[in-house]
Amino acid sequence: MIAIGCDHGGYELKKFLIGHLKEKGIECKDYGCDSTESCDYPEYGRAVAKAVSSGECEKGIVICSTGIGISIAANKVKGIRAALCTNSLMARLTREHNDANVLALGAYIVGPQLAADIADTFLSTDFSQGERHVRRIGKIEG
Repeated sequence: MIAIGCDHGGYELKKFLIGHLKEKGIECKDYGCDSTESCDYPEYGRAVAKAVSSGECEKGIVICSTGIGISIAANKVKGIRAALCTNSLMARLTREHNDANVLALGAYIVGPQLAADIADTFLSTDFSQGERHVRRIGKIEG
C-alpha cells in the first residue's frame, strides 16, 4: 500500500495520481488534505512519513506546490528518505542509490502526466543493494 498526502497546492495532483495508481492496481491510503482550502503541509508530510516509517505503508508520495516544504517535513521522521524528483531519471536513481521511501512532487513544477511517469518509475524501481549505497545510507541514518 502507498501512503499519499498533500497540502492545498497539491490536492488536484494527488487526486489525479490516486486515480492513476488505482488504474494500475496499486492501492493508496490517503492522508489528506481533502480540498484546495489553505492548510499546513507539515502535518500531511509527517502523516505519510509516519505511515511509511511504521511499516503501515510500503512507500509514500507527498505533494505540495514545489515539493520542497513537504519533503523537508517528511524527512524529519526517523527512517524516512524523502526525495524531491522532477523527472523519471531522478526517481530511478534515488530508488537505486538512496533507497528513498517517500517521493516528493511539486504540483506547480510537474504536470500530471510527468508526475504519473515519475511515480511509476519510483514505485517500480528496486534498491540496488550496492555496497557503497548501503554504506552511504548507513551514514545518512547515523
